[in-house]
Amino acid sequence: MIASVTRSPNYKWWAFWAIAVGTFASVVDHGSVNIALPTIARHFQTDLPSVQWVVIGFALTISALLLPMGRLSDLIGLKRVYLFGSAVFIVGAVLAGFSVNLPMLILSRLLQGAGAAMTQGTGMAIIAASFPASERGKAIGFSMSIVGVGAIAGPAVGGLLVDTLGWQSVFFFNIPLVGLGVATGLAILDSSRELRVGAANRKGAFDWLGAALSTGVLLTFLLAVTNGHRSGWDSPPIVAALVASVALLGAFIWWELRCPTPMLDLRLFKNRTVSFGVSAAFLTFLGSASVLFLVPFYLQEVLGYSAKGAGLVVVPGAVCMAILGQLSGRLSDRYGWRIFTVAGLSLSASGLLLFSRITPESSLLLVLPALILHSSGMGVFYSPNTTSVLSAVAREKYGVVSAFLNLVRNAGNVSSVAVATAIVTATMGSMGFEPSLDAVRSGGGAGVGEAFTQGLRNAFLLLMGLVLLALTVSAFRIQKVQEPETAAKVS
Repeated sequence: MIASVTRSPNYKWWAFWAIAVGTFASVVDHGSVNIALPTIARHFQTDLPSVQWVVIGFALTISALLLPMGRLSDLIGLKRVYLFGSAVFIVGAVLAGFSVNLPMLILSRLLQGAGAAMTQGTGMAIIAASFPASERGKAIGFSMSIVGVGAIAGPAVGGLLVDTLGWQSVFFFNIPLVGLGVATGLAILDSSRELRVGAANRKGAFDWLGAALSTGVLLTFLLAVTNGHRSGWDSPPIVAALVASVALLGAFIWWELRCPTPMLDLRLFKNRTVSFGVSAAFLTFLGSASVLFLVPFYLQEVLGYSAKGAGLVVVPGAVCMAILGQLSGRLSDRYGWRIFTVAGLSLSASGLLLFSRITPESSLLLVLPALILHSSGMGVFYSPNTTSVLSAVAREKYGVVSAFLNLVRNAGNVSSVAVATAIVTATMGSMGFEPSLDAVRSGGGAGVGEAFTQGLRNAFLLLMGLVLLALTVSAFRIQKVQEPETAAKVS
């Protein structure tokens, strides 16, 4: 039966669903862990800046390893890297659930991040390579539907698990899901149908120096932005890290332009569709990702909702993301990308404008529409934007380009949380309160809720500006490109 599946004209959909299981589990993990953070902080009797590393360390590891894993998948095969990454993710989840202290939990999440780096870029590449160019938007749109369903399940299931079984259960919950993805991938994914680089490139040496430089750039930059608000942006360690990241970036660019088999072919960015699409994506995630990090704190610590209640509040927005992501992906195949990327970013900016009006007494009549608009906009934007970038590169580069797109998303997510947190804590400090999110959790005196909310309003206004900048970039992109010829053919 398996042999008939791999030869079937519907193999593309079998491959899609094999990857969809792992995608769903990854999104559920992200949402459920975010909801569990305040409970984890109380369990280990630590402050929120420390417990943030459960999320930040995970994202940093993914960001550092995405490019090397994407390039590796182009060399040795997408299926191998994807399945091995899933197995690593499972091991990390087991260790996280049995963690007896915060350092062990953070190290377990670093291991999970290494596994996730192997699956994120390769999963998208497998899907994109399995579908013809005329259906790629539809396929990525369906992927957004899976992301949307996972975004619904993550906070809702995570909140329920935390309230009934404890925070450890959010890690154990994903083990059977990822295990099912591994079993399905082993049975269905056909390595012989993968699009790899040509024989000469497969025999070439892996770009170890490029991998080391790209990792160094990301780690120094992201460590600086995630710690700048605590150490001070003008402190010697932060300044040194920022200077080092710029120097390493220069060295990375110099080397990649001279390496015969580069980690990332920087000449791709001569294509306006690629460069503008990547820029719009980074600005969008930079202006959006911190919403789902900060809103649970606002709902639980200011408005007084439980973890389960806070999780349920995000469900309507996630439903809209699931529906509109699939719809915009399908329609962008027919009508082009620009109208959908611009419309999506307009919706997200409108949601952030509403968020900038919240108060310590706001009701769900304000929060829910803001979440729905913001999530809907992300759903409408993501599929057409991703399709546009992949349609502008050769198919044998899907592994590393898909990994790079996920790197842009993860780097934007981490930077967004760091920037928004810095704005919130700086606002609290200027109003005479402890400049820390932990002060909100511990009830740091009368007026701390108002100071925190004022910080949120300031942060949301800046985030809206970043999304509007992304909208401007999207509006000036080339509408349509012809897919480059590929050196590798599907067997």
